[in-house]
Amino acid sequence: MTTIRRFSCNDLLRFASVNLDHLTETFNMSFYMTYLARWPDYFHVADGPGNKVMGYIMGKVEGQGESWHGHVTAVTVAAEYRRQQLAKKLMNLLEEISDKIDKAYFVDLFVRASNTPAIKMYEKLGYVIYRRVLRYYSGEEDGLDMRKALSRDVEKKSIIPLKRPITPDELEYD
Repeated sequence: MTTIRRFSCNDLLRFASVNLDHLTETFNMSFYMTYLARWPDYFHVADGPGNKVMGYIMGKVEGQGESWHGHVTAVTVAAEYRRQQLAKKLMNLLEEISDKIDKAYFVDLFVRASNTPAIKMYEKLGYVIYRRVLRYYSGEEDGLDMRKALSRDVEKKSIIPLKRPITPDELEYD
């Protein structure tokens, strides 16, 4: 049985094994603590049998005006728990909070351009490629900024793709 709950400080000592995937961005402890303190509604963990961490999602809400949006900073599922729709459940939770509680216009995320399985999963969840960010990952690999419009964006303006790639210094938010 899987339980999805808010991430807690104790989870910082339990989730390292989930981050071992080479496609998962890892951060320093203060980064995780900042998210936990500032956006606790956007930080959840999935526990499995034996209280084992199966995966987590970490995000935030940011922007202003029609750029007010939920952002997925990280979503990852341990290899042995993939293909069970756990990432979908975590994403749906963040989208629901962004839409119903924070009244955001859209949710966005960045994914490595080479991470085809993740891109396909996000597309199945309704995300579109909004723009390419050149050398987004460590100054080497391009990232794709993917977006999903929420109910507040009735005209779906937030997901109209840009016609040209951008560089990281052109991003509105970090």
